[in-house]
Amino acid sequence: MFGYLTRVRRPQLPTREQIVAFLKEDKWAPSAGGADPPPNPVPPCWDMKARVRRMRDHLTLREFSGALGDIGTLIPILISMTIQGSASLTASLFFGGLWNILTGFFYGIPMCVQPMKSIAAIALTNNFTPGELAGAGLGVSAIVLFLGLSRLLWLATRFVPLPVVKGLQLGTCFQLCKKGVALVKENASFWGDSIIWSDNLWWACSSFLLVLFVYERRRVPVALLVFMLGLAFALAQTGAHHQFGQVHPGAHFVHTVVPTAKGFRTGFLSAGLGQLPLTLLNSVVALAALARELFPGYDPSMTHITISIGAMNLIGCFLGSMPFCHGSGGLAGQYFFGARTELSLYFLGAVKIIIGVVFGESLLAILKWFPNSFLGVMLFMASIELGLVARNFTQFPNNEHRRKQDFVVLLSTAAALVGFSHDGLGFIVGMVTALVFWMHRQLRNRDERSVTNALLPTSSRQESLDDSKTTVKASASASATATADDGAGDLENH
Repeated sequence: MFGYLTRVRRPQLPTREQIVAFLKEDKWAPSAGGADPPPNPVPPCWDMKARVRRMRDHLTLREFSGALGDIGTLIPILISMTIQGSASLTASLFFGGLWNILTGFFYGIPMCVQPMKSIAAIALTNNFTPGELAGAGLGVSAIVLFLGLSRLLWLATRFVPLPVVKGLQLGTCFQLCKKGVALVKENASFWGDSIIWSDNLWWACSSFLLVLFVYERRRVPVALLVFMLGLAFALAQTGAHHQFGQVHPGAHFVHTVVPTAKGFRTGFLSAGLGQLPLTLLNSVVALAALARELFPGYDPSMTHITISIGAMNLIGCFLGSMPFCHGSGGLAGQYFFGARTELSLYFLGAVKIIIGVVFGESLLAILKWFPNSFLGVMLFMASIELGLVARNFTQFPNNEHRRKQDFVVLLSTAAALVGFSHDGLGFIVGMVTALVFWMHRQLRNRDERSVTNALLPTSSRQESLDDSKTTVKASASASATATADDGAGDLENH
């Protein structure tokens, strides 16, 4: 047993230079002899001239259409939470818009700001009070912030296999597709007495076909068209039900929410624990991987992402806002509908702040009539864009055996996530599957080496053994020399 353990090839650990580079710059140092990475397409936030030129080049309707690519998730949760009384519509719109603007400024890409979906689902099911909702958001954000500042997230970024990350994205895609279909089914009628003229299957099918017809023509702002049509229907229904009198323009303000010890405990244990793995994996790890894929050359800092998530909720939840985070699904949705720069976030953030301050809670009289058929289709198509990134699920495309194993890991992760409706359990199933396959590969490599050694003549085996000893001695000598050089360099620095 111990002999087998000494012969098994250990997983490649990060080098000293890579760990130092990560601790200093929050990114892995490139390996020696590797290809040069593509140039970063996003100028830094302090280079305002380059930022303005980039936004001017993307000043099209597609950019504004992309800003609405994530409203299929935002609006249903926002309306439900505020009608129930768990969150303040004024605070959620104001801080959601403020975080949109700040996120666009610091990151330079359409990195969305979306509700924490797991917390929202539990809060809606259990009728959370504002204090319990704030406790859930504050607890999750504090832990995420600690993990980011302590750099403990580097373990996940270094040792989580690529198929597991892609499986999380694919599972999230299926979850969002399911939510989109559920929205459409709420008023699933083609005819009959129960049909609603502004929200039925005719409009759902029409908007779905419209999105498909212009799928390859990204210059058409289809999300903007669908949203404006839905808003027109909502205004018409508000007028038909004589509810415009409930809309009161004016100055609306936020109020502090301080959770009690019982509220904090109930909120965090009931909803926060389930949200924590989802935030770490989907809002940090998977989001960073998706950003690198959509914007080649762009390397977002996961520490910065955790800091922004923590700061958003440590401030907003105390003032009545629902918990917010970033997410790979929202980024995929905004990218699908045309967003390429922070300009889409500036536009969306400004609209949220203006609406929140001017109309506030009274806006619910209009938003509750927004057609679910349109929201469901937009959410469904945005989730499809997220699922497309899972097609690059392996780093060994030419190795059919390894590719098959990685595909099983991908499917296991996604199936567990969808089946349990929990990112954490999906992650555990994917990691266990990947670990079992890794052990299989080690056993297979050991058997192949045993067969090869058995077939070699005695003299060849002795030569191979001598070569391996020589290689070990040379490696030890080089390592000792490097250690001595490092010690001399440290003495010089001191």
